[in-house]
Amino acid sequence: MLNRRTLLAGLAALPLTAVALRAAPAEVFATGHIAIGGADPVAYFTAHAPVIGSAEFGLMWRGATWLFASADTMEAFEMDPQRFCPAYGGHCAHAMADGAIASTVPEAFAIHQDRLYLTHNLAVRALWQADMPGFIARADRLWPALLHG
Repeated sequence: MLNRRTLLAGLAALPLTAVALRAAPAEVFATGHIAIGGADPVAYFTAHAPVIGSAEFGLMWRGATWLFASADTMEAFEMDPQRFCPAYGGHCAHAMADGAIASTVPEAFAIHQDRLYLTHNLAVRALWQADMPGFIARADRLWPALLHG
């Protein structure tokens, strides 16, 4: 018989079941199908800061919409998306080094050896920057397995 206690216990277990059955993460972290929170990925290299792009200069790549501040930055990305897209599909680089998947925000970024890395927030970015080479080595090893489940 289903009573209130049984129903509440079942509902409490639901989030754990949903997590356990969750598929591998999307290749590109996107909120509402928009990569990098709408920031222009090329601008991190040219303006050294996140610059919000425009839907006027948007394109679909790897299942997400990427926005750009200008036709020039959109063209640069189209010519070499691997150069400008963030490592680990824009998922948090620090979490990746720990074998986990986490969201990111555009302002929590670092460029290391001409590669863009995003982190969950500015505090995590500070942790990430303390040992970028070590974290990158670990994350590079773990990313393929995490991506493909």
